[in-house]
Amino acid sequence: MTIIEMLQQSAVLTIVGMAVVFIFLWFMTVCISFIGKFFKGVDEPEKNMAQGLKNLPLETVKPEIVAAITVAVNKYQNEEREQS
Repeated sequence: MTIIEMLQQSAVLTIVGMAVVFIFLWFMTVCISFIGKFFKGVDEPEKNMAQGLKNLPLETVKPEIVAAITVAVNKYQNEEREQS
């Protein structure tokens, strides 16, 4: 096998390897996008807590939990204002 043939074979293997990597990355991107549609809102726990807080009788909840929810709601509201 000559040096030219070895370089040609290396080039082919490099291109095939890169193609495999990029196809795998594309496939993972498609899968993550598809799965993300089913879990919409999961990445926004503060928003979910703010919406659930409306129907929650605060007298029945421990004060530490109310404080944590209040902090989370305030954080979410501040982010909403900054985006507007």
